[in-house]
Amino acid sequence: QVQLVESGGGLAQPGGSLRLSCAASGIIFSIYTMGWYRQAPGKQRELVAAITSGGSPNYANSVKGRFTISRDNAKNTVYLQMNSLKPEDTAVYYCNADRQIVGGFKYWGQGTQVTVSS
Repeated sequence: QVQLVESGGGLAQPGGSLRLSCAASGIIFSIYTMGWYRQAPGKQRELVAAITSGGSPNYANSVKGRFTISRDNAKNTVYLQMNSLKPEDTAVYYCNADRQIVGGFKYWGQGTQVTVSS
């Protein structure tokens, strides 16, 4: 059974930092592209950052220079380091695993709340 288990969410002040973790099981982790998505009330779910099986990252323009995605294949874990947080970063954050082949499945974590407020 595939499971993506997230941790590290919570409350931060503007300008503060949080580090999200997502531990995967039930997949061959090293061959999957991993991503972080977020969804705020009244908005569509959006891609925040993704990292390929080879370790190449890409980011949404809104988080470039502030967030860093990384992966540790030995631990089957992907991370999202979030610095210089802004109130508009407040959302539910979801971990995603994507094989990116025709007919392949996308897997999702349960979501974790990130709130940025003074």
